[in-house]
Amino acid sequence: MLTTHDCKIAPSTYYAHHKRQAAPSARTVRDGELKELIRHVYDTNYRVYGARKVWRELNRQGQDVARCTVERLTRELGIAGAVRGRRVITTLPGGQADRAPDLLDRDFVAGAPNRCWVADFTHVKTWAGIVYVAFVVDTFSRRIVGWSASTTKQTRLVLDALDMGLWQRDRDQQPPLPGKLVHHSDAGSPYTSFMLAEHMEKAGIAASIGSVGDAYDNALMESTIGLFKTELTKPRRPWKTLSDVELATAEYVDWYNHR
Repeated sequence: MLTTHDCKIAPSTYYAHHKRQAAPSARTVRDGELKELIRHVYDTNYRVYGARKVWRELNRQGQDVARCTVERLTRELGIAGAVRGRRVITTLPGGQADRAPDLLDRDFVAGAPNRCWVADFTHVKTWAGIVYVAFVVDTFSRRIVGWSASTTKQTRLVLDALDMGLWQRDRDQQPPLPGKLVHHSDAGSPYTSFMLAEHMEKAGIAASIGSVGDAYDNALMESTIGLFKTELTKPRRPWKTLSDVELATAEYVDWYNHR
C-alpha cells in the first residue's frame, strides 16, 4: 500500500514486521504476562492500588519488574489508584473544662508495640441511617488493633473499639503493660467522657487528647480513616444496613492488616 504512494520501504523493515506478526517479541510476551498479574493484583485488592502499590506487591510475590514498566502497563490497562475526596468533619468538642493533656505533641513514633494507640471514628451513610465506625491503631506497626460500628456515636462506640484492641493483644499473648500504653484521640465528646476515662484508668492506660479542630494532632489516625473511606466505603456505596458495613469492615481490616 505504501509503495503505491512512492514511499520507500527497506526490505529488512518489511521482513522484521512480518516476523513480529508471526512470532511476537520477548517484550510483547512478557508484557502480556505482566498485564495478567497486574490485573489480578488490582482486582484482589479492592481495585484501589495504583502503579506504585501494584509494583510493590509484584515484588513481594517475587516478580522482578521495574516500576516504570508497571506504570506503563497500568496506563495501557486503564488502571488508576483510588483518589481521596474531601474530608467531612464529624468531631464535636466535648465541652469539658478539664480533659486529658496532649502527651504526643504530634510525635507518632513508637519504639515498640503497645506503646501508643491512636483512635478516631468516621461515619458511613446507609439506607437505614448513619453508621459510625470507630478504629484504634497501634502507631508502631500501623495495625488496626480494634474497631467497632454503631448507629450512635456514644461512648460505647469507642469503648468497644478499645476493648477489641485489648482483647486482640491479649489473645496474641502481647497484652499492654500497665502504665506503658498511651491512648491518643481528638477532643470529641465520646473520648472525653467519664466512662472512657474510668475504663482506661482501670486498665492502666494513659489518656491523651489533642486540641480541638486540629487534624494534625491526630494525623496518623486521619490518614487511616481516609484510606478506609477511599478504598472501601466510597467505591462500594450505596450501603444498606449496619450489618453490611460491619461485615465489609471486618473483611477490610483483615486485608489491611495482613495482606
